[in-house]
Amino acid sequence: MDNLALTIILFLVGMVLTIKGGDFFVDAASWIAERSGIPKLIIGATIVSLATTMPEMLVSVMAAVQGKVDMSIGNAVGSVTVNLGLILALAVIFMPGVIRRRDYLLKSILMLLASAIIVLCGLRGSVSVAMCAVLLVIFAVYLWENVREARKTIRLNGQQPDAEVVAAETAGKKTVLLNVVKFIGGAAAIVLGAQLLVDNGSTLARVVGISERVIGVTLVAIGTSLPELITTITAISKKQSELSVGNILGANILDLTLIMPLSSLISGKPLPVSATMGAIDLPACLLVGFIATIPALISKRFARWQGAVLLVVYAGYVVLTCTR
Repeated sequence: MDNLALTIILFLVGMVLTIKGGDFFVDAASWIAERSGIPKLIIGATIVSLATTMPEMLVSVMAAVQGKVDMSIGNAVGSVTVNLGLILALAVIFMPGVIRRRDYLLKSILMLLASAIIVLCGLRGSVSVAMCAVLLVIFAVYLWENVREARKTIRLNGQQPDAEVVAAETAGKKTVLLNVVKFIGGAAAIVLGAQLLVDNGSTLARVVGISERVIGVTLVAIGTSLPELITTITAISKKQSELSVGNILGANILDLTLIMPLSSLISGKPLPVSATMGAIDLPACLLVGFIATIPALISKRFARWQGAVLLVVYAGYVVLTCTR
């Protein structure tokens, strides 16, 4: 009973750390965007997504080292499905709006391409070294595109800083230090809080006898995606929609193109993919990717119906996963 009580307490501590860390993190990331002149979409797709992807990376790498391949792959792919089917769905339902196609086109293509490669790996039964190399190339293209866009924006705005940037420049060292502390502290709290949630949530789940694969694609995937969820909820409350969507797309690309190759590299061999994962989890990831991106790119807007469809598809996937 004492161990169970401690597990529940640590789970709740993790939730508090993640929520408060997300609040600080979004505030600081928004300030960085205004201070540097870099669009919030770029900040969300690089700095924020790198930090909020750390839980998935840590869990998948640790699982690969311990030989828990289903959890390693399931966490990475399951996190993408959670990000799109649950988190982006909520963002779209509460913050529908018009988008600029060029801001999302390449990111969407890279995410769908990486998802399709993972599905192909599922059909072949393993994530090979060659496929990992292709995924790393996609990751490199993603980083290059974000750096190029950031430099272009800074160059265009370099001679004409807006009022927010000027105000930030005159705020003084105290404001700079405060936001740096909030950014680093918020990221650390998110990672630590998510880890506490995953560790203690997994312990609670195993009490009722859940398989490693189901734990990986549901509980662990949701737990490690809590930073994206909290960041998105916080961004919604602060009307920072570009930061939210940019973070989700960036986190998905990193989940698929960086975590999988790292897990394979550390394990020292191709990652085997179970038949069940290849038949259900990987296609589900690609399906929600299409629903989340293609209609928006065609209509140049995220609509509430899109979010509703994503939620229904994700709910169906969870039911299928838990009952199979």
